[in-house]
Amino acid sequence: MLTRYGNASAMEFREVPEPTADDGEVLIRVRAAGLNPIDFKVREGKMKMLTHLDVPLVAGSELSGVVEAIGAGVTRFAAGDRVFARVDKTKLGAYAPYAVVDEALVAKMPESLDFTDAAGLPLAGLTALQALRDVVGVGEGDRVFISGGAGGVGTLAIQLGVWMGAKVATTASPRGEELVRSLGAETVINYHEQQFKDLLSDYDGAFDLTGGQDLLNTFDILKRGATTASIAGIPDPATGREVGAGPLVNAALKAASAKIRHRARKKGVNYRFMFMHPSGPDLAVLADLVDKGRLKTVTDRAFPFAQLPEAFAYLEQGHAKGKVVVQM
Repeated sequence: MLTRYGNASAMEFREVPEPTADDGEVLIRVRAAGLNPIDFKVREGKMKMLTHLDVPLVAGSELSGVVEAIGAGVTRFAAGDRVFARVDKTKLGAYAPYAVVDEALVAKMPESLDFTDAAGLPLAGLTALQALRDVVGVGEGDRVFISGGAGGVGTLAIQLGVWMGAKVATTASPRGEELVRSLGAETVINYHEQQFKDLLSDYDGAFDLTGGQDLLNTFDILKRGATTASIAGIPDPATGREVGAGPLVNAALKAASAKIRHRARKKGVNYRFMFMHPSGPDLAVLADLVDKGRLKTVTDRAFPFAQLPEAFAYLEQGHAKGKVVVQM
């Protein structure tokens, strides 16, 4: 449970009542839950301007499990269905034996996956799909750059880019090169030895997963009018409008992202912070791709639920190749 904003000590194990499904909701017996960088950013309070949480509350952003019961009006699911979900951003709740999720955010699991691998797909998969499809606008024959391709989002983004018909370039360590090539990356740059901005040019879009100087460097390799989507940069005013933030928050976002937006304008390109939205229909797209062999999940390590603190410590080291998951 997230008891307050802060460091790892802000989360603790507590007994909570079993939830019940209200109208339009699905009660899921959780079998596994994914861990993500956004989870510890939320814990640290870094997303407070964009997402309000009433703490204390059960944390956790994504899960897989079995439908235990359904609320009135639910038509797409029945008890016993194997499902997965990226839960509501304002409610969370994945790190518990049971979770209640709005029907619109749930989809049936890929039939070819077990609960562990399915639990690591929703958040990273939706982020990659929506960034490449909706923000960058990847199309057949495009050349797309993805920074940090060996991570949880990157491994899926590479495959989705290839599925969309793009030629994908990425950065990786020597340890991650074999993995990203196996997923379809045509160009792999060892970020320990080379700068991608010195090797790439005239790209049709970029998906930044690493932030900092890497984000600014993506603007140097894009065609004029192209777009960089980022999950590691600073939210821009368009993000504030998207989530319904007030004038003060929008003003703060405008000031904080000014350097990045100015650099993008100077290069004649577009910058958008990627704020993924939970979506059952988009999860169904991902599940179909998995079952057709077009999308492969990559799980770096699975921990027992009782070792959730150790799992987060491992994730926060930043060296995972693929997803980190806890099993109930």
